[in-house]
Amino acid sequence: MTAITFPEPPATKADLEEGTAFSPRFDSNGLVTAVVTDAGDGRLLMVAHMNAEALAKTLETGIAHYWSRSRGKLWKKGETSGNVQHVVEMLTDCDQDAIELRVNVAGDHATCHTGRRSCFYRRVMLRNGEVALIDDGSQALFDTEKTYAKDI
Repeated sequence: MTAITFPEPPATKADLEEGTAFSPRFDSNGLVTAVVTDAGDGRLLMVAHMNAEALAKTLETGIAHYWSRSRGKLWKKGETSGNVQHVVEMLTDCDQDAIELRVNVAGDHATCHTGRRSCFYRRVMLRNGEVALIDDGSQALFDTEKTYAKDI
C-alpha cells in the first residue's frame, strides 16, 4: 500500500476553496476536526480529531480512525465495542480545516462511549436564568462496563 501524504495548503485562497487538491489544514497540534454523521439519516454522532496518520488510515481502509487526545494515540473507532464506523463519504469544508465523515456504524449502532447512538444526547437549556443540561432519554445500546472493562 502506498503511503498517503497530504500537500501543503495552496498559496491562494481561491485554490484552497475552489481547487481540486485535498490539502487539509492541520492545526498547531497537527489535528483537523472530524464531524461524524450517520450516512442514512444525517444524525450527528460525534466530533473527534484526526492527525495525518488517522486521516490516511481512514482513506486507505474505509474505516474511521481518529487521534485520541486524552490517550495520545491513534484510535480505530469501534475496535473495543465492535461499533466500527464504515465511511460512506468524506467531505471537507471550504478552507479544509474540518472533515465530515458520513458513516454506517456496525454492531449495535452505538457511537458514544456511554453506549448511546450519539454523543449528543443532552440539550443545553436556559431555565429560570440557569443553564441546565436536559437528557433526551436515549438509552445505552450496550453494557459499557462489560465492553470497556478490559480498557480499565
